[in-house]
Amino acid sequence: MSRPAILEERLTLTERGDVRLQLKTAFRDGTTHVILDPLDLLARLAALMPPPRMHLVTYHGMFAPHHALRAAITPAGHGRGARHADPERPMSKHASMTWAQRLKRVFAIEIETCRRCGGKLKVIASIEDPALIEHILAHLEQRSDTEPPCARLTAAATGGFLT
Repeated sequence: MSRPAILEERLTLTERGDVRLQLKTAFRDGTTHVILDPLDLLARLAALMPPPRMHLVTYHGMFAPHHALRAAITPAGHGRGARHADPERPMSKHASMTWAQRLKRVFAIEIETCRRCGGKLKVIASIEDPALIEHILAHLEQRSDTEPPCARLTAAATGGFLT
């Protein structure tokens, strides 16, 4: 478990076989430890476990599942008012962000726009092989003296004339 209900260092066994639990903070009457029967401790821990397939997060207000404005504020457009909003457009099952959109949102990295000319870029591959990455970077270092790639693309698109 990533986060246990009770820290293991606060549990000790007594000579009688009971479990001694050190409290995080003392009670008002000064009690710092509680002694429990092992079965009683297990019953109390089992009460903390949610039933299977139970939702642990519930939403209220406009994010509640049946709120009239949910379709207007959620990215996927799901909700009670979604059917009446645009009957010609079918509802998508999932409207997630692209990899480039997530990079822009989380790290403020804009990879869809060229830094040199401001043109639109398109992600065509995600390379993860370290040897291939080194090969590509070495090739780019050899060509760093020449004109930037966006200028070559613009020249090729305009028939060799730069505007």
